[in-house]
Amino acid sequence: MRSHLLNDTTAEHYRRSVIQGVERVAAKLATTERPFTGVTVDALAPRIDAIDLDRPLHDTAAVLDELEDVYLRDAVYFHHPRYLAHLNCPVVIPAVLGEAVLSAVNSSLDTWDQSAGGTLIERKIIDWTTGRIGLGPAADGVFTSGGTQSNLQALLLAREEAKTDHLAKLRVFASEVSHFSVQKSAKLLGLGPDAVVAVPVDHDKRMQTVALAHELERCAEAGLVPMAVVATAGTTDFGSIDPLPEIAGLCEQYGAWMHVDAAYGCGLLASLKYRGRIDGIEHADSVTVDYHKSFFQPVSSSAVLVRDAATLRHATYHAEYLNPRRMVTERIPNQVDKSLQTTRRFDALKLWMTLRVMGADGIGRLFDEVCDLAAEGWSLLAADPRFDVVVEPALSTLVFRYIPAAVTDPAEIDRANLYARKALFASGDAVVAGTKVAGRHYLKFTLLNPETTTADITAVLDLIAGHAEQYLGESLDRAC
Repeated sequence: MRSHLLNDTTAEHYRRSVIQGVERVAAKLATTERPFTGVTVDALAPRIDAIDLDRPLHDTAAVLDELEDVYLRDAVYFHHPRYLAHLNCPVVIPAVLGEAVLSAVNSSLDTWDQSAGGTLIERKIIDWTTGRIGLGPAADGVFTSGGTQSNLQALLLAREEAKTDHLAKLRVFASEVSHFSVQKSAKLLGLGPDAVVAVPVDHDKRMQTVALAHELERCAEAGLVPMAVVATAGTTDFGSIDPLPEIAGLCEQYGAWMHVDAAYGCGLLASLKYRGRIDGIEHADSVTVDYHKSFFQPVSSSAVLVRDAATLRHATYHAEYLNPRRMVTERIPNQVDKSLQTTRRFDALKLWMTLRVMGADGIGRLFDEVCDLAAEGWSLLAADPRFDVVVEPALSTLVFRYIPAAVTDPAEIDRANLYARKALFASGDAVVAGTKVAGRHYLKFTLLNPETTTADITAVLDLIAGHAEQYLGESLDRAC
């Protein structure tokens, strides 16, 4: 069994095995004609249940054949131009190369004596990002598993900086369309059930600053503590960007920590055309970025950034066996000192490889392309009488629903849109997402693939309309 350990004696075995796997995936990518096969749980589950994990195949080729049957054939392929659903981007090749390197070397980014150069590369990427944001010379940050963890850590810092032992008095303000992790974080941090105050949004799904000012004033009058305001730069459902400069002013006025959840909108940091859409982010006390959403990086690749590096001390604990306190005075850089995680992947290498091969402008051009595509998609939807589209995109998301000419019952229209989404997924021809707007079911395109065209959008809209019309026709037949 030692022949399977990766070391100096098995380097050639490693090379052959990885090449076999890469060739399988490359062949699959080259021949995949649809984003999904339409396989059902009932069809796929028995194939996986039938595998006895206590009876290994002892052959890489045989295992890859099996993997084709239980995974590769039916995977949802985000690289396909008609995958239009969630915040999953196609990935760039330099990042995939970085993934291969970091997996093989297997550095753990908690302490210097486990990562050395990896520690410095991660810190360089953090500095590069805080520079792009404009957080100033005292800024710092750390890579995380994703936006939910980044938001949790940012709110942990905000809770500690609020300097009160009365957790029930703390309030967090976020728009009514902010990410669910804000509420989850509040619960994990021991805040009360009323801690998160949902601030109304305007027609464009941006936080209403007049309403925020009113809520902050109410908070002050009630003797409560405004722990944080969470501004969103790219909401999950709409891609909307809250008015950051105005929110920054209110945070300063009321002494609240300003956190910007830019998990989605961080792609604008590299944009050549639309960077101005997140002006004001430089005033934040903390920022969430998900490189695996709009920097075309493989999952996971995320970070939380802070204006003042000293605030990261709230996540610091010292263990003699890992990061004893004396290491601080010896200036030994241990990333675990500022992370919620201990063992942690070298995910920064993927973005490092991307920047060194493509450059920031290369990333920015790709993100600009999907923002341009969303604007074109908006024009198509706005001109199509079959659809109602909600907001003009600030990023690359379109929320809409099919509206049949002959049906006026909102509940029936809901059912038609739900059916169309499910039927489309079952066909495998395209994958779209769904959400609710004012209690009604809507469909959603999240456009993150520069290979997607307006022809793809038009074709998918026609498929949606066809499925919805089929449902309504069958519903009418049943009623008769």
